[in-house]
Amino acid sequence: MTDTPPPGDRIAKVLSRAGIASRREAERMIEAGRIRVNGKLIDSPALNVTGTDKILVDGAPLKTPDAPRIWLYHKPAGLVTTERDEQGRETVFDALPKEMPRVMSVGRLDLNSEGLLLLTNDGALKRKMELPATGWLRRYRVRIKGSLSEAKLDDLRGGLTIDGTDYQPMQASFDRQQGANAWLTIGLREGKNREIRRTMEALGVTVNRLIRISYGPFQLGKLRSGAVEEVRQRIVRDQLGLGPPPPSPGKPKVQRRRR
Repeated sequence: MTDTPPPGDRIAKVLSRAGIASRREAERMIEAGRIRVNGKLIDSPALNVTGTDKILVDGAPLKTPDAPRIWLYHKPAGLVTTERDEQGRETVFDALPKEMPRVMSVGRLDLNSEGLLLLTNDGALKRKMELPATGWLRRYRVRIKGSLSEAKLDDLRGGLTIDGTDYQPMQASFDRQQGANAWLTIGLREGKNREIRRTMEALGVTVNRLIRISYGPFQLGKLRSGAVEEVRQRIVRDQLGLGPPPPSPGKPKVQRRRR
């Protein structure tokens, strides 16, 4: 006979959903003694809580989660996609406008990559968009030193195994030659670490510029480098199947009788 799981959700999940921190960071906050539940200091994330529990973060009550929001950010090259960098390098979060709420990145772009980076205030939404099962295509404009034949592009389209790591088939097309460089458009759904750079290197060329131009239905478009733009709530709901927004509090609507 299996035990019935306790009601509610894990405390780290609740903190992440409220936009306080990622789950991993929330676990570190718990270990640091920053979270109280019903007046008791907790030291383990192995705790389920419900809406009736009183949660304090650094002595302040946990606020009701905001509606899930998404921002498009045009990441410049040279920024790290982490909350903090051990080497002291500037992060994308350092570069965001100060009036932005706390956000998390959906996936990452490495230091030298640029282009579309999605940001969200909702931990559950972040994980949903990152899952390979979501099946969203991520498209990149890739500049390489040299050129690739159609036969080598076919290798990409069929999938590669490099040093024991399998890379799923990619969409790949040649755009134009520009002196010693060539531009390609690459589309992938998996997104392993440095996937495009590693597969290009295996094919004998070097990536010297990589720009993400889309992530699923979200497009970089003409968003300038360093700029951030919020996606309209209706589009967020439609694209992610979140359903209608909750009714806003206020005066009840009065229906007038027809005469």
